[in-house]
Amino acid sequence: MECLYLIKPGEMTLKGQNLPWFEKKLKENIKRSLSGIPTVVTGKQGRFYVKSEKEYSEEIARRLSKVFGIHDFTEAKKVTKDIREIEQAAVEVALAAQSASPFSTFKVVARRSDKSFPLDSYGIAAEVGRVVLEALPHVKVDVHNPEFILGIEIRESAFVYGRGKRGAGGMPVGSAGKGLLLLSGGIDSPVAGYLLAKRGLKIDSIYFHAYPYTSNEALEKVKTLASILSPYTGGMKLFVVPFTDTQLALKSHADPREVTILMRLAMVAIADRLAKEKGYKALVTGESLSQVASQTPESIRVTQSATDLPIFRPLIGFDKEEIVSYAQKIGTFETSILPYADCCTLFAPEHPLIHPDFEEVRHAFTALHLEQLLEDAIARTECIICHDRKKANP
Repeated sequence: MECLYLIKPGEMTLKGQNLPWFEKKLKENIKRSLSGIPTVVTGKQGRFYVKSEKEYSEEIARRLSKVFGIHDFTEAKKVTKDIREIEQAAVEVALAAQSASPFSTFKVVARRSDKSFPLDSYGIAAEVGRVVLEALPHVKVDVHNPEFILGIEIRESAFVYGRGKRGAGGMPVGSAGKGLLLLSGGIDSPVAGYLLAKRGLKIDSIYFHAYPYTSNEALEKVKTLASILSPYTGGMKLFVVPFTDTQLALKSHADPREVTILMRLAMVAIADRLAKEKGYKALVTGESLSQVASQTPESIRVTQSATDLPIFRPLIGFDKEEIVSYAQKIGTFETSILPYADCCTLFAPEHPLIHPDFEEVRHAFTALHLEQLLEDAIARTECIICHDRKKANP
């Protein structure tokens, strides 16, 4: 038995003459998200359609729910533009909905894109509503606050559908270029990556691994976080930078109070060079103003100086409770709180600078002569491809 999903795009519909380009990007992302499932994906007149076999419907819904650019989607019945066929399909959809989750009130919402259809939207709703009332005599029409909404769209064909599912919203991933996320094992950075992907930025990530001071369990934790983010970002590359030599140099030669801010400078410098080499147009961090010593205005100014790329900080005005709420929503929280410390935690001084002097710290960084260490770290960086680990194998 076949199933058909009708997909409604969201914010991108406001893009005017550029809309076809955004629609193409969203269609590509839908196809990519459904890889491995036998589907046919089409698009026409501001809608997208996914046709497959019924046995895959739950997995299709799970994957579509993580595709940015989708406002909502629903299983639909496709019939000819004949009012009798539409009525029959509407009764079937209403009966199935009543069986799955009983309702006592409903309304019909009709949209007629094909103006040659003999009934207007109000006429379609009235006619179909009458037939549904005959089939379900115990329910009533409530146009203001219905428990169930029956949707009908007259386009190249007629589509009838019931309860839908909310999409991820936002803009299609890749429509705003590519960005490189500084991904730690903590709570904040995965949320930052999610929020920028929602704005259309294609996100890959970079992780600084200081083995043996940070364990392989810490690396596996970051790989898991990247895999959780992967369905939202359309797949994710994880660049693992060997950072031990750089951190040992900082620990041995830098003022202990400056280690944290100098370490952040080194990370941003490496991320900057790798981003430019790979064609990324921005860096992304999980910084939240005044959350830790390296996230004061003075510290942020210093770390920003290591790159001329924009650094996007979507969490800059969030408090921890808001960030945790997002992490729980997207499924990264339980992994982020696993007790495997990252290099920032292990090498942090007891009393780091909170309000560093810009010129002094920049001078200290230059005086360390880290250029060769940074170049060696970039040369030894490993790229790992992270996929959605929950993808079913039909």
